[in-house]
Amino acid sequence: MVDSPLKNLAHAIRQHGLVRFVEHLANEYPDAHLKDLVVDYLGPNREMEVRGKRVINFGSDSFLGLDQDSRVKEAVRQGVDLWGTHNGASRAFASVRSNEDAERKLAKWLGTEETLIYPSVSLANMGALPGLVGRKDLLVLDEHAHNSMQEGAKIAQANGTRVETFSHSDPADLERIFKETGPYRVAVVAIDGVYSMSGKLPPLKEINRVCKRNNAVLYVDDAHGTGVLGKKGRGTVLDALGSYDNCLVVGSLSKAFSAFGGFVACPRDFKMLLKVRSNTFIFGGPVPPPYLDAICTVCDILMSHEYEEIQGRLKANLTRLTEGATDLGLTVLGGETPIVSILVGDEEDTLEAGHFLFQQGYYVQSVTFPAVPYHGGVLRIQVNANHTLDAVDGLVGALGKLQKKVELPRPEALAHAA
Repeated sequence: MVDSPLKNLAHAIRQHGLVRFVEHLANEYPDAHLKDLVVDYLGPNREMEVRGKRVINFGSDSFLGLDQDSRVKEAVRQGVDLWGTHNGASRAFASVRSNEDAERKLAKWLGTEETLIYPSVSLANMGALPGLVGRKDLLVLDEHAHNSMQEGAKIAQANGTRVETFSHSDPADLERIFKETGPYRVAVVAIDGVYSMSGKLPPLKEINRVCKRNNAVLYVDDAHGTGVLGKKGRGTVLDALGSYDNCLVVGSLSKAFSAFGGFVACPRDFKMLLKVRSNTFIFGGPVPPPYLDAICTVCDILMSHEYEEIQGRLKANLTRLTEGATDLGLTVLGGETPIVSILVGDEEDTLEAGHFLFQQGYYVQSVTFPAVPYHGGVLRIQVNANHTLDAVDGLVGALGKLQKKVELPRPEALAHAA
């Protein structure tokens, strides 16, 4: 009997190496895999119920804890009363007033001329990047650039743009790319403001200098810096460069903002250009209006004196975790941002380590290949302002117990191997 076309398609997809690898891990370690979880309860201090077990969630990127802020929740409720759940129109035809208000407030907070809101950061990158460059242009990406920028680059390349990559956070290699590349009309260099697996920051000043020397615009996906780094949470760019005069910045509205969507901060004349050239803006649908009202409320909080208090709680929790993990002799990656990775190495060990912490009452993300290099697995911990110090201390204590179950690489061993 001949299989149906759908079964044949599923069989064909399963021949892909990544699919085989992920299915192998899921089948081999069903209890330890801890992916595709269903959450049944969320509490005010990151309590979470999964599989009938109450744990503390250290896997949330709502870094400031504003998803639990009464003012933000009330803004959503009032937005529903005013607008309903959705306005149901492409922004190419119409935007609700709250969309204009949110973009204006975002620009004021950031210190840019304009912002343009997209349904998500991924859709911003996959629409803006191909829209910025054409057949005569050059698009250069950091080799560790976020997946959504990589996907945007594929669209640009299919449209005829030349695409190159340079070594991670290496201005000298970026300079090499420009020297070895033939003539181009203009170039765009796409990097992350914070690399989400390591929490590390790029050398923005040096990369921007290379861009300016080579007729290139710097494009920074600052999703993980939005709201948590820089003065008033404006991210990595303004503090590092002092201005946005050669830079387009992408920010997230669903991480520290705890709302919905992403945005591109840009000069005034770029706003219309992006609207016309970004297919994901035209065809991606709008952010639901109640969340636009929440974005306005979050902007007010970030621009108030209260922001320093919230950020202070976040920094206290982050310091407590990184110092505790370092005192245990663990290899701590990052720590400048609320994303902290503890190096484990082997894929099986990484999954087992995450499962052990879950059994101890703490959920962290076990990250393995291909999100990180093969045998470079990490425990990815995301610290929030509304974690209690007791919860942070409890996680550090659980990491200490983990060392007795799983052999974790120590910093000195890695330094010796290098």
